[in-house]
Amino acid sequence: MGRDDPDLASPLAPERLICDLTQSWSDVGGGVGTYLRHKRRHILDSTPHRHLLIVPGPEDKVTEEGKAITVTIRSPRVPASPHYRLMLRNRAVRRILELYSPDIIECQDSYNLPWAAIGHARRNPGVALVAAYMTDFPTVYVERPVSKVLGSTLAGAVGRLGYRYAGTLYRRFDAVFALSENGGRTKLRAYGVENVDVVPLGVELGDFGPGRRDPRLRRSLGLTDDQPLLIYVGRLDIEKKPHIVADAFRRLPEELGARLVLLGAGPIGDEVAALGDPRIITPGFVRDRQELARWLASSDIYVSAMAFETFGVSIVEAQASGLPVVGVAGGAMIDRVTDDIGRLGPVDDAEAMARNILAVWRSDRVRMAQIAQEHARQYSWQHSMDALFGRVYPAALARAAERRLLPASGVKGALAKA
Repeated sequence: MGRDDPDLASPLAPERLICDLTQSWSDVGGGVGTYLRHKRRHILDSTPHRHLLIVPGPEDKVTEEGKAITVTIRSPRVPASPHYRLMLRNRAVRRILELYSPDIIECQDSYNLPWAAIGHARRNPGVALVAAYMTDFPTVYVERPVSKVLGSTLAGAVGRLGYRYAGTLYRRFDAVFALSENGGRTKLRAYGVENVDVVPLGVELGDFGPGRRDPRLRRSLGLTDDQPLLIYVGRLDIEKKPHIVADAFRRLPEELGARLVLLGAGPIGDEVAALGDPRIITPGFVRDRQELARWLASSDIYVSAMAFETFGVSIVEAQASGLPVVGVAGGAMIDRVTDDIGRLGPVDDAEAMARNILAVWRSDRVRMAQIAQEHARQYSWQHSMDALFGRVYPAALARAAERRLLPASGVKGALAKA
């Protein structure tokens, strides 16, 4: 087969170098990091291809281990987010791309780095460009911060500009995928990005299940089987809104005897601790997957107020553990939670969330648990990789092959769609 054959799904496909280029890299987890680690494992174990990972780090460094190449670009830390770094040196990135000449470049964020990939593809028309819409950045990182300074009206206008920028950016890619319908695809389509695929993230389903429930853990919290343990898992920051969860919990009837576990770390943790409520437990960040599974299975209801999830890994992990979910009607949560397996309410409405918690607690939770587990089973990493390598990459390679036949002016136009 020639270099331009798009059939990546076939074991007979030619060896290709697949590059992932992202700012969203952390050594302690995160959705993008988890995705990239599973993707690299799939490439190395199940395909003939090689993998080039370009991420920010404390120093410029290249590590080559067989088919795996990792390049860190020296980058400063993100203020107030010590696990992440700002990779702003596009020239260094483009030098690495020229050096290794990948066949496919996939970008998982929407800032400066995609433009480095687009610039590289202008000079190398056979390179396939793929964009993954991992974060709903116009709302989370544009509209919400601006609203605190300029108010909701101006913030809404700025947020719409952010979505127009997203449309302008992603129309330059050969293939685009979101992680869910309501967590990305619908919004991108509204701003003129056509043929957006959906590739949900995977979950290590074998790690989670009701069988990991630990009565000793519940007793250590002073709980009987008749008292609910609510749990939230994720960063304790303003984006994830754990303070709304805590507010809803504190509105529950005291005679219910409920407890709330906020499993994670972040600045909101101090705000919650300042409440001085002994019923709210904050064990911190749990790295060990078995310990996380034990916490989830030992709980009764998963609660989240995050309205802008693009996928919701923690929601699926909770469902795999047999937990109904109480959340908000926004983002990917609309795709993950039905009335059969939980309740959704208005965004930022702690009172409504408290009512939904009570409704779920008083419902047939055994039936909800069974349906939730069945729902979670569709989100395996193998399913994710089959979609990525079987649909998205072949489509991108086919489009890049067409672009390669264009004259130079046509290539420039194809990568500069407005």
